Amino acid sequence: MKKQNKLQAVLFDVDGTLADTEQDGHRIAFNAAFKQFNLDWNWDIDLYGELLQITGGKERIRFYMENYAPTMLNKNDLKDWIVSLHKAKTKYFESQMETGSIPLRPGVARLIQELRQEKVKLAIATTTTMENVISLLKSTLGAESIDWFDVIGAGDIVPLKKPAPDIYHWVLNQLNLSAQQCIAIEDSENGLQSARAALLSTLITVSGYTSLQNFDGAVAVLSDLGEPSKPFTHIQGAAFAKEWVDYEALNSLIKK
Repeated sequence: MKKQNKLQAVLFDVDGTLADTEQDGHRIAFNAAFKQFNLDWNWDIDLYGELLQITGGKERIRFYMENYAPTMLNKNDLKDWIVSLHKAKTKYFESQMETGSIPLRPGVARLIQELRQEKVKLAIATTTTMENVISLLKSTLGAESIDWFDVIGAGDIVPLKKPAPDIYHWVLNQLNLSAQQCIAIEDSENGLQSARAALLSTLITVSGYTSLQNFDGAVAVLSDLGEPSKPFTHIQGAAFAKEWVDYEALNSLIKK
């Protein structure tokens, strides 16, 4: 009998996966930054859902300009201006995080602690900024939690963002592990495509903005990671012995 690979690392996406940060976090911060820059832009809930098809905040701003404010593309310092606008947005988001108003999704804190006990490496692979990652971890798990993660791949550390696999290739390289020894946890179709292109088995926990996306290729699609007292809803893919995701469940999902 072929020996089962032992799970060596779990690679987490951040926005929508660790916490539902998009609708009432990043969106609100973008709108606050627009106001600060005297812009009449307003990203309502539906529009922001459309804009989330573009990964990366700076990329999202440029896409919006190309489609909704094309005359502003003539700015001589356009790239620097977008960077400044995005930095302002990041500061607003960090302020939100400090209030503790956005909690982790069900099962996230429990699973992270269990993986630490099992000596499984923890990593983050995200298109959001390092500042945003640190703010979320500090506000939900405490400042010490940053050191729980062996690798944090965030922001512009690679040139191409999801759905390109670059961020996952970078994290795997830093971990010095193969994709077959790891599993990714994502919430979006872009994230799934990115992880799968890096040959990672990928578990999806859908979020509000992503529930209707195409998750073909995921090992399983769930409502969330679940808790013993509040089971997840199974949507598609592999069946589980329990109704919450734990180390044993993740180990059963990685490629044999």
